[in-house]
Amino acid sequence: MQSNSGAAFIQRFLKNPAQVGAIAATSPAVSRRLAEPIPETGDPLVVELGPGNGAVTEWILRRLGGRGHLLAIEIDPVFAEMLQRNYPTLDVAVADAGDLAKLLADRGLGTVDAVVSALPWTTFPDEQTRRILRALASSMSPDGVFTTITYTTARMMPPWRRVLAALNDTFETVEPSRAIWANLPPAFVYEARRPRRTV
Repeated sequence: MQSNSGAAFIQRFLKNPAQVGAIAATSPAVSRRLAEPIPETGDPLVVELGPGNGAVTEWILRRLGGRGHLLAIEIDPVFAEMLQRNYPTLDVAVADAGDLAKLLADRGLGTVDAVVSALPWTTFPDEQTRRILRALASSMSPDGVFTTITYTTARMMPPWRRVLAALNDTFETVEPSRAIWANLPPAFVYEARRPRRTV
């Protein structure tokens, strides 16, 4: 990762805080936890939503160890260019996460085994959240896993409660990790499994 990625992250946050969602990149402790449920064997298809400057991407690639396929969906073209520069072989799509089905079809990819997300869910309207989650559920394998992050500062607020309700409507199980204090701000990783087909 290039040394200016942290500065670039702050610049993108200041330009569009609602889209970026955090003032600092995801810490290694949270990034590792987000990537942990990716299958350790086989050739899994993994989708990363909102990779930003690649802090989590690096841990996903470590977890894959050259196996499978990682599709990184980033709506910010500056972050997408940075990702492609830092990871030249990475499959990067400058697109909306809600267009997942089309992105997979265009690439001839099948069902998704794991989705890792650092999207700023609490800044989205409820319908946008549910549209993205529906796209995930319809594209994931029955035993697929989804991980995402929220912050201790947001967890008890109404916007996150709406996100959590949407997650529970989309997946059969949704479980939070313990608080991860080695992050700015401290964070929780939510792990969701068994996507519902009709949401």
